Amino acid sequence: MNDRFWLDTPLEKMNEAQWESICDGCAKCCLHKFIDDDEAETAAPTAHIQTGEQIHYTNIACGLLNTKTCNCTRYEERTVLVPDCVKLTKENIDDIFFMPTSCSYRRLHEGRGLPSWHPLLNKGKKAKMHKVGMSVRGKTVFDHDVELEDFEDYIALWPIEDTD
Repeated sequence: MNDRFWLDTPLEKMNEAQWESICDGCAKCCLHKFIDDDEAETAAPTAHIQTGEQIHYTNIACGLLNTKTCNCTRYEERTVLVPDCVKLTKENIDDIFFMPTSCSYRRLHEGRGLPSWHPLLNKGKKAKMHKVGMSVRGKTVFDHDVELEDFEDYIALWPIEDTD
């Protein structure tokens, strides 16, 4: 694999190994997110966001997340075990409104390049990402430990921060 393949290979042309390596492993995608919608009577997944709506990130993490390594403990089965888990693909990359601006897929899709803390730029290690606070490590509670109806008590601003 070309060491800096992301510079000349568009996301839609990446092979599986390249695609998977773009994930920075921050685990922000594993956080519960909510959209203010006064019209909705019950919480439900959505495939789009309306004009004027805003996504609220929480520090509530999926119960499958290893919060130390920021890896899913059941990665291959995650979308079966957690039906609301969205698998980011080349086909749905245009609909990544729910991903934080720091997401490496989103950054590349928007032409902003990889951040300096990305593991691909740091010998495959996540240490710099954790050090600059771009991962969920040490910042979350598990969804099985809280009442999701109380999500407003868990709204967090740190997931939307983007460094370089």
